[in-house]
Amino acid sequence: MNKNKILVKTEAYVRQKLEGEGSGHDWWHIHRVRNVALQIGKQEKADLFVVELAALLHDIADHKFHGGNEDIGPATARKWLEELEVPEPIIKHVTNIIRDVSFKGAEVDTPMKTVEGKVVQDADRLDALGAIGIARAFAYGGYKERELYNPDIKPESHRSFEDYKKSTGPTINHFYEKLFLLKDRMNTESGRKIADERHKYMEDFVARFLREWEGTSNNTF
Repeated sequence: MNKNKILVKTEAYVRQKLEGEGSGHDWWHIHRVRNVALQIGKQEKADLFVVELAALLHDIADHKFHGGNEDIGPATARKWLEELEVPEPIIKHVTNIIRDVSFKGAEVDTPMKTVEGKVVQDADRLDALGAIGIARAFAYGGYKERELYNPDIKPESHRSFEDYKKSTGPTINHFYEKLFLLKDRMNTESGRKIADERHKYMEDFVARFLREWEGTSNNTF
């Protein structure tokens, strides 16, 4: 098995499939997640080949863009890896990570079974935090034609993945329903350290947004 050849081909495949996508789930999201996952993976002494493959393929067929189908992502990744003749234990490991990596609701546990899964999940969640996380949240909200904010629509604490998938609330609600929860759901010490700083940045942004919404962002009046 030529690991480098497999990674090079997989990167080209994913880039061709996702480049130019406008909802925040594009090739550059994959690129960032891969880079952060490798950094965390080194600290956690993870299998970096599995980490990189799973990071590259984790959004190859996201349920959000396939009618809520949770199986299409792992199935698409499996088909690709089988074509590259990747050994079955590695395929199974990678596809299990892809199946379990996503946030599924405020009241839904999403434990990862392996250190590689924990690393990729942390890297994916870190890309939903901080300045890039804010940008991605509003990019996706615009893609779904959601309101920026509506004070009459309150955030929900989703009890199931099905409820979470059906959510249509304003983008600001997404911060309370998911993004502000991620800091305390990091798996690794490295992930927690990065998440703390990005979380604070988002808190400051939302506080500023709400002040501006009410016209009280400064003292000039």
